Amino acid sequence: MKRINNIRKLICLCIVLFWATACNRPYPRPYGYFRIDIPEASYQKSTTDIPCSFDYSTQAHVTPNSYKKNQKDWIDISYPNFNARIHCSYKRITPTEFMEITEEARNLAYKHSIKAEAINEHLFENADENVYAILYDITGNAASPAQFFITDSSTHFFRGALYFNNLPNSDSIAPVYNFIHKDIIQLIESFSWKNK
Repeated sequence: MKRINNIRKLICLCIVLFWATACNRPYPRPYGYFRIDIPEASYQKSTTDIPCSFDYSTQAHVTPNSYKKNQKDWIDISYPNFNARIHCSYKRITPTEFMEITEEARNLAYKHSIKAEAINEHLFENADENVYAILYDITGNAASPAQFFITDSSTHFFRGALYFNNLPNSDSIAPVYNFIHKDIIQLIESFSWKNK
């Protein structure tokens, strides 16, 4: 009887050891993101038909807007290496249209408040060049993490919105967003009207 019990114990031990070694699955790895090498920032002057001039990144290309190809005053500042695009539009306005168009730009930025954690407004002013701007930083997983408009308050209005060509995930795009955010600030600070 002792011998049978010892054999049963040995068989059970063999089964447990076999089961433990046969199920050698790796542990799930934590989520991670690809490493993105961010280049040094360098800029070039724009050459467009729009009556304004600004600096934009050498990592970007200025092209006609992909959605409004028939609008010569709509452009894209594309970042092919980062899968991102700043959709820009220019409109000649009258002083009576100024309040309406700035409120429309504000509403377009605040439409992202559903997904945004916060929307911060940054004011820019260059009275010598007659340039006044508001940059909306939209934190969280919003479709557009940054929007801005630039105006002279009477005849010119330039608006831009940054979009990434992937699902919004603020953690994964953070390094690229920080790089492009500096480019947007450079664009605003270097902005000037051709016909003042």
